[in-house]
Amino acid sequence: MALIVIGGHSRNVGKTSVVAGLISALPEYNWTALKLAQYGHGVCSMDGKPCHCATDDHSWAISEETDRSGDSDSSRFLAAGAARAWWVRTEQGRLAEAMPTIRRKLQESENAILESNSILKFLRPDLYLTVLDPATADFKNSAQEFLDRADAVILHERPSEVPAWRGTSLKPVSGRPIFRICPPQYVTSQIIEFVRLKLTTEDTEDTEKT
Repeated sequence: MALIVIGGHSRNVGKTSVVAGLISALPEYNWTALKLAQYGHGVCSMDGKPCHCATDDHSWAISEETDRSGDSDSSRFLAAGAARAWWVRTEQGRLAEAMPTIRRKLQESENAILESNSILKFLRPDLYLTVLDPATADFKNSAQEFLDRADAVILHERPSEVPAWRGTSLKPVSGRPIFRICPPQYVTSQIIEFVRLKLTTEDTEDTEKT
């Protein structure tokens, strides 16, 4: 099974667009797609809306997406051609509690692509791509923590070469491939070929081991 993780340093940098773009470009993989979101205090994992509950049964939730209209992030995965799509919500720091169910969903899948950074605490994917936008100042701790695990960087092309974020070094990805994008195009032919080659190489290595 091919397993891809798409992360990014902040919200609204194009992670969902990259996932949807790869699903559309590589339909032969019959993807199962998962979007993972962690919420802080005051937001319920059941539906991602403001909430004052603090019971254990609201620590995490997972639901299958069936809407193919493309109106939500997980719906965009289905609209792009995913076989199945799941939306996983957890409280901050409680992703581990959802992992047994997530692993079962992955085992049931032909191939899987996940939108998350924190999932890397529990899984080692065949490929991890991180999306960075120099114009966005916020840089998540989870993105910094796993930056050195990135196989390649998808970087927004911006007029200024000086990033808005501070106190974050890109040395962990020094020497890794960097693919520059100009939205609304988030997945270029170069990215598609890189992913295809990486997955083909992984398949070949697995075959040789057996």
